Amino acid sequence: MYHFHTNPVSIWNNLNTFTIYISPNNFRRRLYKNCIMNPNTGSLLIIDDNTSVLNSLELYLKHHIEKVITLKSPNSLLSVLEQDNIDVILLDMNFAAGINTGNEGLFWLRKILKQDPSLVVILMTAYGDIELAVKAIKEGATDFITKPWDNKKMLVTLQAAFQLRSSRKQVRKLQLKQKQYTEDLNRNFQHIIGESPAMKHLLRTIKKVANTDANVLLLGENGTGKELVAREIHRLSKRRDKDFVAVDLGALSETLFESELFGHIKGAYTDAKEDRIGRFESASGGSLFLDEIGNLGFSLQAKLLSALEQRKITPLGTNKEIPVDIRLISATNKDLPSMVKENLFREDLYYRLNTIQIEIPPLREREDDIILLAEYYLRQYATRYNRNNLKFTVKTLDKLKNYYWPGNIRELRHTIEKAVILSDSDTLLPEDFQLSGSLSLNNRIQQPLSLEEGEKLIIQTTLEEKKWNISEAAKVLKVGRQTLYRKIEKYGLQ
Repeated sequence: MYHFHTNPVSIWNNLNTFTIYISPNNFRRRLYKNCIMNPNTGSLLIIDDNTSVLNSLELYLKHHIEKVITLKSPNSLLSVLEQDNIDVILLDMNFAAGINTGNEGLFWLRKILKQDPSLVVILMTAYGDIELAVKAIKEGATDFITKPWDNKKMLVTLQAAFQLRSSRKQVRKLQLKQKQYTEDLNRNFQHIIGESPAMKHLLRTIKKVANTDANVLLLGENGTGKELVAREIHRLSKRRDKDFVAVDLGALSETLFESELFGHIKGAYTDAKEDRIGRFESASGGSLFLDEIGNLGFSLQAKLLSALEQRKITPLGTNKEIPVDIRLISATNKDLPSMVKENLFREDLYYRLNTIQIEIPPLREREDDIILLAEYYLRQYATRYNRNNLKFTVKTLDKLKNYYWPGNIRELRHTIEKAVILSDSDTLLPEDFQLSGSLSLNNRIQQPLSLEEGEKLIIQTTLEEKKWNISEAAKVLKVGRQTLYRKIEKYGLQ
């Protein structure tokens, strides 16, 4: 029995030939001739208990295949696979005398594919039937040939088998590259830094929720590290070996929303010049991070909700539904409950996103972590810009610790980088950091102040920020120089 494809043109193109023959007979002849002219590189293992069969096949195929190995019994099959780089296997289905069920062939087929799923196995039997062929294909066989075989058909089948093996090797290589890329990304990715009580609580929460598939909503100000937390949840989850896909909904226009998230096919709209996989499909099996979820327009919220509820997406330009398996992590700095009350955000979507809610503390509430983060970024940027001897002074660290950091970790990172680039010495001084004096007040106020205490604190902070330049400080405070001198004397700030 031999199953020949009905479309010779497509097969011919796939086999890298250069002439198209519509006639099936001409097609077979040309393909057969092509097999002879271009022998298959690689190795073929033939397993059959009939010595004459082995000899006939080896004698014929050794002229067309780089390496042919024969075995009379499958008992040593697995050890041969370990020792030799086998590409294609021709496997007889029956070895015990008088038994023609094909179960032995299926048994060894399973063994082979368990050891190497990318191997191409073609089964042979003198007692072929459709039912057995279908069963063999379902078990993982690539093709099915009956005895006695036709040499030309045998060669064409093996030609296709070697090409399939080559394709599988390429796919496997890409998978390994992707795995290595993911491992490198995880290895180089910054883990969460913090020893403050607030961060210890956050890390405990992350560990609790990471190994579930529950949807997570991250809340926090800009720059607090919401994507970092999302990546940490993914890294600790059972989906860690799959993709983490991030989408900034705040930067996504309404017209591109469906194409970006759900994909499209070529011709779906004017600029759709090729098929595109959406972020949902790319993240399937892994985690999808939707940042700035509060910026999503009301009309688009229904489409997102539908995809989350049905776990299916429909690319633009087609009616075909594609199932997706994602772990959803969303983030926003907006007050979603208030937006729900104002009919700016769908209540049903809010509850769908909010299975687990995690609030990320701002940097001003992590005073113990400011120095840790500052030292971390100093090492990072000193290495990047070849300034490895750089260090902070005690006063510099005090200044950083007492600052309010309205931009949170992002502002701290950029501030350290700028200081590393612009500093002239190996010591970073307080004046190397240009911070807003008015903002640093908030972090210094630990309890209600009297009017005089407040005035003293404002003057002191402004003088420090202006490096005790009286003229500059007076301009900021909007008082005369003499008035400022009197205040300095009054409060003992000299």
